[in-house]
Amino acid sequence: MKLNYEFYINATPEAIWNILVTPEGTRQIFYGCVLRSTFEPGADYAYVGPGSEGDETVHVYGKWLEFEPCRKMSCTEHPGPSYAPNHAELESRMTFTLEPVGTCTKLTLVNDEFSPGHPSVQKAADTWWMLLSNIKTLAETGKTLDFGW
Repeated sequence: MKLNYEFYINATPEAIWNILVTPEGTRQIFYGCVLRSTFEPGADYAYVGPGSEGDETVHVYGKWLEFEPCRKMSCTEHPGPSYAPNHAELESRMTFTLEPVGTCTKLTLVNDEFSPGHPSVQKAADTWWMLLSNIKTLAETGKTLDFGW
C-alpha cells in the first residue's frame, strides 16, 4: 500500500517546515504533540503529547532516514507502545517533501512500506487528508481547522 498526497500551499517552504518540526507547529496539527529528536539522519524521533499514558504518551516513533531542513524529511514510523503490544513490528515509511512552485510550496507526503498486515493503513489513509488540510490552513491563515476533536 502506498499513500500519496500533494498539496499546494500559499506559504514558503520555511513556514511549512516550521509547522512540521517546531513545538509551536506540531502542537497545533498533531493533537498537542511535540516532535522530539536531534533531527539527524539515523537519529531517533518521537511525537510525544497528551494521550492514554498522560502528557508524555508516545504516539509515533522511529528513525530518520533523511533530514534536509526546508526540503525533505523521511523516516520509519511505528505506533506508540500504548497503541499495540507489537508496535515495534508495525512499521511504515513517511516522506515529506517541500518544493517551491512560483510563490507557493508543493507539499508531498508519501506514506508507504507498511509492514504486512499493518492494522493502521486505512486509518492513516483517512486521517492524512485532515492533517494535511490543517497544515495548509495553518500556513495560509495562522489558524487551524476545528474537527471537533
